[in-house]
Amino acid sequence: MSERSERTTNTAENPNNLRLGGMSVFRRTIAISVALAASLTLRMPVTSAQAPALDPGLVRRAVAADAYAKTRPGVIGIVVYDRRTGAIWQNGNANSTVWAESTEKLEMVASLLSRNESHAISLTADDRDLMHRMLNVSDDNAADALWKRYGGASFARDLGRFGMTSSTFRTPQSPYWGWMRTTAADLDRLINSALAQLNPADRNYLIGEMRSVGSDQQWGVWGAGPAAQPGNKDGWSPDNPDGSWLDNSVGFVGPDERYTLAITDNTQTVANGDQVGRATDTQVANILFNGYFH
Repeated sequence: MSERSERTTNTAENPNNLRLGGMSVFRRTIAISVALAASLTLRMPVTSAQAPALDPGLVRRAVAADAYAKTRPGVIGIVVYDRRTGAIWQNGNANSTVWAESTEKLEMVASLLSRNESHAISLTADDRDLMHRMLNVSDDNAADALWKRYGGASFARDLGRFGMTSSTFRTPQSPYWGWMRTTAADLDRLINSALAQLNPADRNYLIGEMRSVGSDQQWGVWGAGPAAQPGNKDGWSPDNPDGSWLDNSVGFVGPDERYTLAITDNTQTVANGDQVGRATDTQVANILFNGYFH
């Protein structure tokens, strides 16, 4: 079930759970906390002043992608990271905050896998089915169930574990996955941390899920093209006060998931805003990586 059809189903079943852009009225009333956690000691994306430069050919592509993004509506953040060398490139909007939308589901899965590995929790077959639904079709009901089952505060505490040091929930008392603000830089640290920290079996599981997402998430990082072997988690909804759309995408490309890519897109567009955002994100990834791998 896609996010779109899921919202329609929920509305029909319960008019009090009306979904507006993937966020129910119930969800909009939930308060959310600022996540405070210490960063782990591992190789993580750092600022461009501290890191080596990407290969010159990819830098040229990144500059072209940013030039394209500047012709599009809204504010687009872009981060590219080379997991082999530690090189990073980011544009001027990489640290601009946006609503994370369903990209937070990726942090939820990484958190659950990490806690299961440490025996803090024991994931059931039902949990794993819900995790699959979150990643594959961005199922909001699945996210709601896991958030309630394992406690929102536990996911909030794990933001620091995955390098999401700039991500915050809306209010401090009652965190909720649907109302978190983040940045492209934080999303890139999230995917890098997950790939670095998870045990081989869990890492391969996550890679496989992200490389086989349903059709409604085959945009954004997916635009890198088949040769890039992309995997991604997307998030989208018209959650700005004026009803304009946000379309975000985070994932990896290349053999051995060498590069990670995070794109945030505050489209500032109401009419056809979702289509605008998806097209922008996809073309950014296309400029960056289509034809790069041979």
